[in-house]
Amino acid sequence: MTHDGTPEVLLTPERRTIDVVPDDERHGTPRSQFTLWFGANMQITAIVDGALAVIFGADALWAIIGLLIGNIFGGAVMALHSAQGPRMGLPQMISSRAQFGVRGAVVPLVLVILMYLGFAATGTVLAGQAVNKILGIDSPAVGIIIFGLLTAFVAVTGYKLIHVVGRIATVVGIVGFTYLAIRLFSEYDVISYVGVTGFDMVTFLLAISLSAGWQLTFGPYVADYSRYLPRETSERTTFWSTFLGSVIGSQWSMTFGALVAAVAGKAFLSNQVGFMGDLAGPAIIAILIYLVIVVGKLTVNVLNAYGGFMSILTTVTAFNGQSRISTTARTLYIVGFTAVSMVIAIAASADFLDNFKNFVLVLLMVFTPWSAINLIDYYLISKERVDIPALYDANGRYGAWNVTALACYALGVVAQIPFLAQKMYTGPITDMLGGADISWIVGIVFTAAIYYPVARRTSNPPAAMIYPPHTEMVDSRT
Repeated sequence: MTHDGTPEVLLTPERRTIDVVPDDERHGTPRSQFTLWFGANMQITAIVDGALAVIFGADALWAIIGLLIGNIFGGAVMALHSAQGPRMGLPQMISSRAQFGVRGAVVPLVLVILMYLGFAATGTVLAGQAVNKILGIDSPAVGIIIFGLLTAFVAVTGYKLIHVVGRIATVVGIVGFTYLAIRLFSEYDVISYVGVTGFDMVTFLLAISLSAGWQLTFGPYVADYSRYLPRETSERTTFWSTFLGSVIGSQWSMTFGALVAAVAGKAFLSNQVGFMGDLAGPAIIAILIYLVIVVGKLTVNVLNAYGGFMSILTTVTAFNGQSRISTTARTLYIVGFTAVSMVIAIAASADFLDNFKNFVLVLLMVFTPWSAINLIDYYLISKERVDIPALYDANGRYGAWNVTALACYALGVVAQIPFLAQKMYTGPITDMLGGADISWIVGIVFTAAIYYPVARRTSNPPAAMIYPPHTEMVDSRT
């Protein structure tokens, strides 16, 4: 039901895109943020992320503790972005124009689009394998196409159906992964594989980085899914609902992944979907587990497609000045994004996908400076006051290019390079630290340190939140 008691029509395509959501279209409660982000994190890629901490040398016990620390820290950052949604009623990346300028925001946006395209493509491969297992088909392309069509349908329909899928994913994820955990403990002497080796700082920091990086990648689109909440929704409640959903869901999955890697090692990583089916036991139950995998991947893949579409639209409209597009154009954007990810998934070799994943991981370094600048400006400089009409006007308050913010962003990216520990590149300071990757910490702290004092002197926030005249919305805090 909507806020006025009328029934929701789930299959009616969403009308809103990068324009502000007026009060009379707001609905829902922060509880929806919990189920969406819990469901989005109860999925096989999060399990793999947790497994990597053990594969790279950490003891399962210390890996789980490190993953928890990273999830808490990264989850706090992404939830602060989510809390912006109800007050502004805008998708996340449009708000970046207040910091970088209407066209300057395109700089991080291009990298965001590449990253979500990569996540969508690699996620489609795994989900396609599960679809093929369910249907008993060997052709990889069939599963990829079926899953791609499902992704496009949900993303085109939009916000309401996305949240419904999130609720379904929460329920089936809890049931499916609880069953798999029981099976894991019944098939293996799991306890004997935990706490076997001592504490190692390098692998412990790696575990923290894996989970923190996982959470930080949600930052550029998390407010897309809270922007329809009523404007009077408590920011604190929105924060905690998002934070707990994302952290509990991801920690559950990653803990399971760390335990699977401890007992099965690289056998899991070489055949992730098949391993889950084998662990499930009887064929009929294995099919149900494959269905759990598909539902979990569908939730997060829809977020990638929907967020990718929003990012592309934000980039295009920075130059054509539009704030709204037709339903047909919206559909074409989403279908186009999904089609490209499907083509990559079908055409790519295993080696290409492995290299592409590493490229995507390197792109994580673009998110920490962006998050630092966005959050500092919104909460500490502008103090939650944004001139929303000016976000669509290159000649308005925020201008076309904010050179100061862009310079701080570039320096924040460059500062991380010596601290990187990725397959594609390892920085010199990383070697001195024994291989520990702390680049994300450097990205946040360094960028915040240089941006805050400069922004205090150069920013020109409005005295109160300014909404578009046609919405008849006013700032209740004045």
